[in-house]
Amino acid sequence: MSFLSETLARVKPSPTIAVTNLAAELRAAGKDVIGLGAGEPDFDTPENIKAAAKAAIDAGKTKYTAVDGIPELKKAICAKFKRDNGLDYEPAQVTVGTGGKQVLYNALMATLNPGDEVVIPAPYWVSYPDMVLLAGGTPVAVEATLENNFKLSPEQLEAAITPKTKWFIFNSPSNPTGAGYTWDELKALTDVLMRHPHVWVMSDDMYEHLVYDDFKFCTPAEVEPGLYDRTLTCNGVSKAYAMTGWRIGYAAGPKEVINAIRKIQSQSTSNPCSVSQWAAVEALNGTQDYIATNNEMFKRRRDLVLEMLNAAEGLTCPKPEGAFYVYPSIAGCLGKTTPAGVKITDDETFAKALLEERGVAVVFGSAFGLSPNFRVSYATSDENLKEACTRIQEFCASLT
Repeated sequence: MSFLSETLARVKPSPTIAVTNLAAELRAAGKDVIGLGAGEPDFDTPENIKAAAKAAIDAGKTKYTAVDGIPELKKAICAKFKRDNGLDYEPAQVTVGTGGKQVLYNALMATLNPGDEVVIPAPYWVSYPDMVLLAGGTPVAVEATLENNFKLSPEQLEAAITPKTKWFIFNSPSNPTGAGYTWDELKALTDVLMRHPHVWVMSDDMYEHLVYDDFKFCTPAEVEPGLYDRTLTCNGVSKAYAMTGWRIGYAAGPKEVINAIRKIQSQSTSNPCSVSQWAAVEALNGTQDYIATNNEMFKRRRDLVLEMLNAAEGLTCPKPEGAFYVYPSIAGCLGKTTPAGVKITDDETFAKALLEERGVAVVFGSAFGLSPNFRVSYATSDENLKEACTRIQEFCASLT
């Protein structure tokens, strides 16, 4: 009889973290490896945010805080939702957690019962299904294919909803594809949800500010005010403000759910880091000018990666609207063999051979629930991207 919990057997470690760690280990062993697996900006945290953190330390703001966030940060979050999304929340409707992942996890733990279903468009962020499983629910993945630019259709959403559905998890722009839903595309989905009042919406807006070209971000409760009372709108400071390590995520929604999330957090981690909270206040209230500057660099990198990957034999890569990922298909490489004699049977064997034979670390598509693909994070230097994409081109050309 195993000493470990049966719950643990239902989940698997994060593949994205595993790829990043493997790349680091290979580099430490002297291998020439370019890692394209990490989902974090390579920019430094802006100076005004770092200065706010230093000031908080100097002012002695290093003690325990309220379990789910200091009043100043909750006020800044309410102002952000009003400014950016036209959504009115009061501080009692806001929770702050140790990163966006904790907020999502707390919400699922606080609401799911055995047998409850959660509809998740695939490809999805790797943690969604496993968090649902840990909370005792049943993830229901619905494939949004390359032919539909990785976006879920209203007909697919309608077909996936059952009397057992409790949540619909929505992520735009998406990790891993970068696909973003227009207002009209999202309205088509919210129209479906309005016909099913027992389904709640968990909107993960973490990549809200990382959008390119003429794409305009929108969020479900903004598009359909009728969903306001059953939507948890989630966000954080990690991506847009290059604050991944600071670990601050937040959400706003109905008080009943927010209170339940607070109860979970009070008996797990308690408050997020006090200094990080004061840094997040400055991130949300301070200048936002560097976001547009950073986005120009991300857009340039996206276009570079798109051009080079679409020139690789056997790969097809659509243009994403946001985030800092692309999700190319390897359909044209399946069944071929690498120079080392490895037959490409799926995206996992492709990614492993690419790492071992060409020193490029990517995350295989089956980890995100849709194959045959792999995810590239272009949140790294132009030089790294050019070299990595050249190696990918050479790897694909070498397949026979």
